[in-house]
Amino acid sequence: MYRKLLFSILTLFTLKSMAQDDETAIKTVINNMFDGMRKTDSVLIRSAFAPKAILQTIAKTKEGKISVRSEVLDSFIIAVTRPHKEVYDERIIFDLVKVDAELAIAWTPYQFFIDEKFSHCGVNSFQLVKIEGQWKIQYLIDTRRRQDCK
Repeated sequence: MYRKLLFSILTLFTLKSMAQDDETAIKTVINNMFDGMRKTDSVLIRSAFAPKAILQTIAKTKEGKISVRSEVLDSFIIAVTRPHKEVYDERIIFDLVKVDAELAIAWTPYQFFIDEKFSHCGVNSFQLVKIEGQWKIQYLIDTRRRQDCK
């Protein structure tokens, strides 16, 4: 009986430890992407993404209608790494990270600054997949607004 109890307790601690390791790895991948943006490092940014990653933004049209715009990963990387004097600084907070086997989600409210000047805010929703033991961003959708930022 004590062996079963001990085995159950050890299994719980092992699973919790693995989940914390996954959460740390997920946060590292996402932070690396934003570090790559700040440093204009296309290799660091690309390393965060799965080969066929999808990037989308929810935005309002001039008429006030909601639209979902898609962006090709290569276009995103070119846009944030083309030579510029300013630092693109997206400051995030990890509100939620959930993991199930090789699938994870991360919800990260953010404020975006160009150098120290506020540009916009919103929320990123990341879907990550563990590919060959490495977490990669498969899907990223975000909101963007200039008002109602905390």
